[in-house]
Amino acid sequence: MKKLLYLLFLVSFLSFGQDQIPAQNGSITIQPILHGTLVVSYQDLTVYVDPYGGANGFAGQQAADLVLITDIHGDHHNQETLDGLDLSQATIIAPQAVAEKLPKDRYKAVVVLANGSSTDFSGAKISAIPMYNLPETVDSRHPKGRGNGYVVELGGKKLYFSGDTEDIPEMRALQGIDVAFVCMNLPYTMDVDQAANAVAEFKPKMVYPYHYRGTEGLNDVEKFKTLVNAEAPSVEVRLRNWYPEN
Repeated sequence: MKKLLYLLFLVSFLSFGQDQIPAQNGSITIQPILHGTLVVSYQDLTVYVDPYGGANGFAGQQAADLVLITDIHGDHHNQETLDGLDLSQATIIAPQAVAEKLPKDRYKAVVVLANGSSTDFSGAKISAIPMYNLPETVDSRHPKGRGNGYVVELGGKKLYFSGDTEDIPEMRALQGIDVAFVCMNLPYTMDVDQAANAVAEFKPKMVYPYHYRGTEGLNDVEKFKTLVNAEAPSVEVRLRNWYPEN
């Protein structure tokens, strides 16, 4: 029986490709789902980040206690995916532009965070930081103040989720980040060189390139790793498969 349980666990682990980040009183589990979507678990807390790609992508995952949504675009606020999940007991944290699009009475709560504000949830601190395109123009795909990047503090670790952004000063000024998830896809966010240079400046202990599918296909994350390793060898770059169908 023990051998069977171990094999079932091993199959589940290999299927989902989970990473374990050592933290206080346990580990933080990182589960890539698709593009900019992932599941973060710590103790009894399960966080979904930008659920996208359909509810089937979350098969086998614990139900969400908390959902973070960064922006209004369909690969971040994807109502079809949200509707396919049981989020009746989940709290959603989102910017105002997203919150006003969410259906009423379908979630336990909706908490609106603006850039620079923060809230506490089940022992975690969630801070909203800017995410936007450069230069700042009136026709920007991602104007400053509309969407949120997030810094989540839990288990004595600080996790940064960039959302759709370029290498803005607010990202470069981050301090004490343990795990960063950094986007890189033109023409929507930034290129690999910008992302690597920014990461080399704020030096998270670990970085995952994510959200790297652009109009020309998948960006070169191996190049990103090479650039980061050359400029900031102390930063661990973790490459994972965010596009399992490719």
